[in-house]
Amino acid sequence: ERPWLGASALPAHCVSLLPDFLPLKCDACERIFCTDHVAYAQHDCTSAYKKDVQVPVCPLCNTPVPVRRGEMPDVVVGEHIDRDCKSDPAQRKRKIFTNKCMKPGCKQKEMMKVICDQCHKNYCLKHRHPLDHDCSGAGRPLSKAG
Repeated sequence: ERPWLGASALPAHCVSLLPDFLPLKCDACERIFCTDHVAYAQHDCTSAYKKDVQVPVCPLCNTPVPVRRGEMPDVVVGEHIDRDCKSDPAQRKRKIFTNKCMKPGCKQKEMMKVICDQCHKNYCLKHRHPLDHDCSGAGRPLSKAG
């Protein structure tokens, strides 16, 4: 009936559902499909990674952000905005949080300095109390009440 189709070239459900089937070849795996199943996701194409490569663009600076296989594009673009983005809003956001916590191992930054009254070092809100950062201050009482 359709000499241009091989017996196993077309999924059976495509032939039975579409009486005037127009064959379309998947550009990745080169198998034949109907219009409903030619998309990579619709036929679980095992070769889609060869063709379905998308490079997200930063919404602030319009720069393409390369994404490695297996990485989430949203996460990579977010990291780009936090670190490398050259747009004004991203740079302003980065410059706000410049006061790094002095507690070893903590990478938290705060908008304002939080100076310990005893050791006079800068800490994040989590480590601001002398007991939370192993204070090396003058050994005065931890509070005026004590």
